[in-house]
Amino acid sequence: MTNSRPNIIYLFSDQHRHDAMGCAGNPVIQTPNLDKMASEGVRFSRTYCQSPICQPSRASVITGLYTHQHGIPGNIKSFDPAWPTMMKRLKDRGYYTAEFGKTHFECGAQLGKVGLQPSNKIGLDLRENEAFIRSFGFDEVMEEFDRYAHAMPNVKSHYTEYLREKGRLEAYRDQIKSVWRLTPNHWDAQTSVLPQEDDLTAFTADRAIDWLNGYKGEQPFFMMVSFVAPHVPLIADPIWAEYYQEAQIPRGPRIPPTKPNDVWGARIDDMHKHSQSQLLTDEYVLNGARQYYGMVSLIDQRIGDIIRAVEEKGWADNTYLVYSADHGEMLGDHNLMAKMQFYKSSVLVPAIIRPPHGMAAKVVDGITESIDLTASILDIAGAEPIEDSWARSLLHFLEGNRPGRDVAFSAIQRGRTDSDYYYVMAATERYRLTIEARTDTDCELFDLYEDPDEENNLVNDPGYQGIIEDIRKDYLQSYLALGKI
Repeated sequence: MTNSRPNIIYLFSDQHRHDAMGCAGNPVIQTPNLDKMASEGVRFSRTYCQSPICQPSRASVITGLYTHQHGIPGNIKSFDPAWPTMMKRLKDRGYYTAEFGKTHFECGAQLGKVGLQPSNKIGLDLRENEAFIRSFGFDEVMEEFDRYAHAMPNVKSHYTEYLREKGRLEAYRDQIKSVWRLTPNHWDAQTSVLPQEDDLTAFTADRAIDWLNGYKGEQPFFMMVSFVAPHVPLIADPIWAEYYQEAQIPRGPRIPPTKPNDVWGARIDDMHKHSQSQLLTDEYVLNGARQYYGMVSLIDQRIGDIIRAVEEKGWADNTYLVYSADHGEMLGDHNLMAKMQFYKSSVLVPAIIRPPHGMAAKVVDGITESIDLTASILDIAGAEPIEDSWARSLLHFLEGNRPGRDVAFSAIQRGRTDSDYYYVMAATERYRLTIEARTDTDCELFDLYEDPDEENNLVNDPGYQGIIEDIRKDYLQSYLALGKI
């Protein structure tokens, strides 16, 4: 392969907390390959995802748009192939584009029709969705989905058929069904019945490495590797589970969210129910965190293998590495699990850019957004930016320190209809404000200087009403005008 434009590898995970990396100051977790990327690049310590849930966040990642611009406010519908996307812009610039792992471009309603009962004859082969996924600008696709989908008896994918051939599919399915979502065992911690080499993370990495080893094109390439982990269920491979089995992982702030009004109270009630907060003792959360850390460490291990494959092909000096995730994981913080909140455990994501040849390590503590990585990838390729996007390239941080954004935005809809609550967050350097946009209700205000753990909601404090008004006037007014809410 001979070209002057750099290759770009976007390493992406599902539900990875911003602080679950050694380079982020975590003294327990083992992430030597991400740490090395950070030591030879720039790590952005305060990157907000555009929605703390899978589909809207991923829609923003590929379009550079906010949720009310692209129209995906929750995990409720399929993406629109007519969208302008990062991948289409890269193809226009002459890049060959490939994707391995989870995209979530299709709606989960497909899976809802299948169900868990073998008597249900409706089937779904996720491999048949790949033509749809290619329409967003990928030349090659190997699509996978959450492990819950694999447990459905009439669902097929590349991974289910791989396990079937090895005689391991039924044991795997039985384990996933034992911790099925929204059952009393949803958040139980377990060690995988599969050996590490057959874990979904390993399977995804192996397919990406096979592609790298076989790629002989003359075009520069963009490859996105989208790991399903560390998304629940909390099941790590046996090797990393054993490594963390005695680990003492500190628990974050325990104070649960307050309900300053019924509008925000509805969200809190939803989250306590989803989290099964009554189960979240220190021991229960610790056991889950150990498995979660194991999943992160396997992702890191296999990222190291992908990087070595790039080096062995002689491409290291012409390849950018980017790492991030769609959202974080509460992991017991504020007595909550999952995501769907604007607490930093859920809304902040890892963000690392490592240029060819590396550079002196740099940490940027200013405000950035997930869509800024999208703009950065387009900037690397010399591709056209996406119209109406507020995304900003971060490449200037590789040359010198400059201020970050004044504000970051994130949003999520409570339900599936336009009459449901639509919560919007604006985070400045010091304050984080949440409003419900359809009723124009103030829901949360935190002083991040005085209260970095976000434990004291000031939204009803008379002394802070001026700050709320300023954030609304200076930032939220123009943000809300960008699209339909």
